[in-house]
Amino acid sequence: MTQPPSYPTPPAGGPQPAAGGFAPPPGPHPQGYAVPPQYAPPGYAPPPHYPMPPHYPVPPQFAVPPTVSPAGQPLASFGDRLLAWLIDTAVASVVSLVLFMPVFLVLWWRMLTEMTRTNPDGTLVEPDPGTFLTEFFLPILLFQAGLFVVLLGLYWLYHVEYLKRGGQTLGKKVMKLRVVPLDPAGTLDRRMAGRRWLVQYLACSLVPGMSYADGLWQLWDKPWQQCLHDKFAGTVVVKVAS
Repeated sequence: MTQPPSYPTPPAGGPQPAAGGFAPPPGPHPQGYAVPPQYAPPGYAPPPHYPMPPHYPVPPQFAVPPTVSPAGQPLASFGDRLLAWLIDTAVASVVSLVLFMPVFLVLWWRMLTEMTRTNPDGTLVEPDPGTFLTEFFLPILLFQAGLFVVLLGLYWLYHVEYLKRGGQTLGKKVMKLRVVPLDPAGTLDRRMAGRRWLVQYLACSLVPGMSYADGLWQLWDKPWQQCLHDKFAGTVVVKVAS
């Protein structure tokens, strides 16, 4: 009598899974049956990795402008520059009041005293037009002219002589800003600082609306975020550590 063929007993724990296949469920297997091999369709291969698309250059009009100066320093923001300007304006206003308020008060008191003089009968003394012109009107005009000249001198000392020493005014020191030449090899000198001052505080004040255009120009200026006075002087304002 012919005996049925015998099959090898699988190893303990079942056969090891083929590469990329699945392991058979654990547990005992029926005696006499081998675990079927892992099935893969003919010609099957894992999907290949798709290459990255080539890098196309960005057109210049869509390129992100640099946020650093030609020397690699971060450019100052509009808010920081505005706050520095407000601080400098406040300092100049306080100095002007301290210097010229006493003179203005003396002139005002003298004019008020002369205009309220009375005769022995209690009536007001009518001012003499010639006396009013020579004693009040002309002194006020001379006072205003002197104030203008002195203010120009103070602004020159503050925004030119003081600025060229380290590229900072008091407002820029508080906001940690510095004026530097656009050319990294250049040095901030009296000529550059003087040209900035002439445009910012003289030329722009003579043309209505130019002060606003000068200050707002940095919002759309590319790539160095310069105001008009920066462009005229060849400077740029950067953020510094101190």
